[in-house]
Amino acid sequence: QVSLVESGGGVVQAGGSARLSCVVSGRTFTTYALGWFRQAPGKEREFVAGITWSGGNTAYGDSVKGRFTISKDNAKNTVYLQTDSLQPEDTAVYYCAATLVSYRGHVPVHKERYNYWGQGTQVTVSS
Repeated sequence: QVSLVESGGGVVQAGGSARLSCVVSGRTFTTYALGWFRQAPGKEREFVAGITWSGGNTAYGDSVKGRFTISKDNAKNTVYLQTDSLQPEDTAVYYCAATLVSYRGHVPVHKERYNYWGQGTQVTVSS
């Protein structure tokens, strides 16, 4: 089992930044990749960013490329999502997810590939 706890959400003004954290506990040594997804009201849950736990390969959704950065601290069992130049359309609940399945160095971008999910943290961007 893997447990995920997100933090760092809140209300941010447009153009501002926020850093989200996700602490991973449990079978961390078997974790292959961590991902961040988001879901706005009435919309599908979409891939934001992902990182492989050992190799550090990364992937980003098209809407956040160049603005968001994913990173990890293996010693702290924590993955971060630095969000910059936030816009009102970034408003959503942000979820951390983990997969134990190896995809040979690739970061899975489909939510169905992830086995474990956190409770989510709300990010609201005011205009």
